[in-house]
Amino acid sequence: MIELKNIKKAYEGNVVLDIPSLVIPDGENFGLVGNNGAGKTTMFSLLLDLISASKGQVLSKGINVAKSEDWKTYTGSFLDEGFLLDFLTPGEFFTFTGKLYGMNQSDVDEFLLPYHEFFNDEILGNKKYIRDLSKGNQKKVGIIGALLGKPDILVLDEPFANLDPTSQIRLKNLINQLKDEKTILISSHDLNHVTEVCNRIVVVEKGMIVKDIETSEATLKELEEYFAV
Repeated sequence: MIELKNIKKAYEGNVVLDIPSLVIPDGENFGLVGNNGAGKTTMFSLLLDLISASKGQVLSKGINVAKSEDWKTYTGSFLDEGFLLDFLTPGEFFTFTGKLYGMNQSDVDEFLLPYHEFFNDEILGNKKYIRDLSKGNQKKVGIIGALLGKPDILVLDEPFANLDPTSQIRLKNLINQLKDEKTILISSHDLNHVTEVCNRIVVVEKGMIVKDIETSEATLKELEEYFAV
């Protein structure tokens, strides 16, 4: 379970995130939506202790993420290309990341087998460095790299951006396959995709939660009507 308690984040007195309370239970597929600047990336950065809260605390399975690193052993994440070692090839990156989790090359190769379709023969087996891949293929490397440690919690920021339609569909299928195994947190501008893969969606505006919806057949229409105003 993830808990945000009395969280505030401010820069030079400007409050960019203000969440009195938010609980994300184990096993939930949690979607976070909002316009640019709403506070989505700020929230995820706080969850991952990439930035410090001005007030309050984030608890992951009861662990204060700002005061312990124990939560990192069961958390995988990909927010942007800054999470990648772009001077490596994808294969080298997966090997390096796997070693951090005690995996040898055979372990890594076996782990990657189910994702070859998602890679679409564009990731492995060539000599391209990650920095020379398209934005979409860099995202694929980051997402699968985040899964290497077989995390209980997976955090993905805009995972569908820059992916072609086929890859978007394959990613949705992958997320749905992982539903019963992990707590998955996704931020997205794509209302259609997020309603398809998340069983709960929170809308943030100007750093505050304005909607907290259990996904149903009516959710997409409700979100479209909200953002159309």
